[in-house]
Amino acid sequence: MPESERRDVAVVLSGGGINGVLLELGFLRRLSESALWERIGWIYGTSAGALAGTMAALDRLGDLEEFLLGLQPEDAFRPRPIWQLPGGLHDYTLPETVADRIGSAHELGTALAASPIELVVYATDVTEYPEGDGERDFELEYPARTTAPETMGRAILASAAISGIVLPLAVDGRIATDGGWVRNFPFEHAYRNPDVAAIAAFRYVASYPRSDPAFLERARERLERFRAVPPVRALLTEVQLAQERSSRGEPAHYGELIVRLMRVAFARNAVVEERLALERETSVGELRRLREVAVEADRAGLRAEVDDRGAALHRQAGSGHRLAGKQGYFHQQRRGARAGAYYARADAPDEPKLERALDAHEGR
Repeated sequence: MPESERRDVAVVLSGGGINGVLLELGFLRRLSESALWERIGWIYGTSAGALAGTMAALDRLGDLEEFLLGLQPEDAFRPRPIWQLPGGLHDYTLPETVADRIGSAHELGTALAASPIELVVYATDVTEYPEGDGERDFELEYPARTTAPETMGRAILASAAISGIVLPLAVDGRIATDGGWVRNFPFEHAYRNPDVAAIAAFRYVASYPRSDPAFLERARERLERFRAVPPVRALLTEVQLAQERSSRGEPAHYGELIVRLMRVAFARNAVVEERLALERETSVGELRRLREVAVEADRAGLRAEVDDRGAALHRQAGSGHRLAGKQGYFHQQRRGARAGAYYARADAPDEPKLERALDAHEGR
């Protein structure tokens, strides 16, 4: 394959919410200006990385920038009136927004299947299986070239469905949600691809401010006016307990607990992914060095054997017989080894294996 047509680079994009996709846009912009861009053959993305990877694989980074700069919070996650506490449930409006401004799920899936860059996205399987979960790893993988277009488009949006905010999506008979739970940074899959020679990866490392308990105080003040109503009085008690938990640094409510657990899972599996890749790279390096040592030791052993055999022949023939003027050959690196093999074979018919072995080591 001509150098200009080679595609042996993989890009890995992690999850990270709106901040992640904005930073990934900058990363991809810089990458598109490098010589690596024309060599990209695969993009592995999760959540924000699935969205950014989609637009990169379609060579539509300009459209992605325009889309992000015009995006309002309600265009992605619209609060439901009854769930307007922080961490409360939202309507997932991003699929409709993407369909209106970028393309439908089927259109995106069809375009991705024809792209020279293969996009692979990951989602978390939360389908109920009555027979049990003992053999499932809960990871759903969707490669653009082997996944039906409509399914691929929905899988991208399911991968970005933040579990602490919105409910999961149905994707081809599975219930799928944010891929960050199982594979927030899909580096391992790129690493295991035998056709990948280099990897360009972006992992978003988030920092989170402490939860603001002010909304609890506002809720308490409003409820105080209706304290005489028994159900409101019970709710007021719950709000006061939530304030106490918040003051101790504990999750104020169940929604906040889910968000904290999500952050832990996402960060943990990304760190483990990097650690495993580093350990594997170290092991490969050590094996490579061990091989070099073994080859060198083998080469040195063969040379020593040739020297010994040559010296024995020299003693048998006498200092003036056939080997006169050649004595130094047995102690000269490559030429010495070859000369030793030649004379050993000439005087001992059972020696051709030794010469073949030496030829292999000396590249002859």
